Amino acid sequence: MIDYSKLKQSLMLLESQYHHLQTLDDTLPDWLQEAVSESVIQRFETCYDCMWKVLKRYLKNSLGLPDVPNSPKPLFRIANENRLLPTDVAQWLIYADIRIDTSHDYDGEKAKAALDLMGDFVKDVVALYEIMSEESW
Repeated sequence: MIDYSKLKQSLMLLESQYHHLQTLDDTLPDWLQEAVSESVIQRFETCYDCMWKVLKRYLKNSLGLPDVPNSPKPLFRIANENRLLPTDVAQWLIYADIRIDTSHDYDGEKAKAALDLMGDFVKDVVALYEIMSEESW
C-alpha cells in the first residue's frame, strides 16, 4: 500500500499558495509579493520531490516494475511508457529542469520561469495523483 498523504498535503499547500500569489493585490509592497513568490517556489520544490518519489513507489509496487531508476527524468520516461502521465513527457522533463534550476540558482529569470509553469504543474500533478491514488481531487 502506497501512502499518498505527503504528496496530497504538499500539493494542497502548493495549490493554495499559488492561488494566493495569483490573487495578490498589486499595491502590496514588493517585499511581500516577493515573499509569496518565494514561498510558491519552495512549495513547488517540496511537492515535486514528493511527487517523483511516490511515482517511483507506484511504478515499483503497483506496476511491479523490477528495476526502477532513482532519479526523476528516467522515471518520467517509464511513467510515460506506461501511460501514467496526463501530459506529454516533454512537459515533465521541463518540470525536472525547472526544479534543478530553482535549487541551484535564485536568478530572477529562473524564478519567473518556474512561476510561469506553476499552474500547469499543479494541474498535471493533480491528474497524476488521481491516476495513482484512484482518488478524486
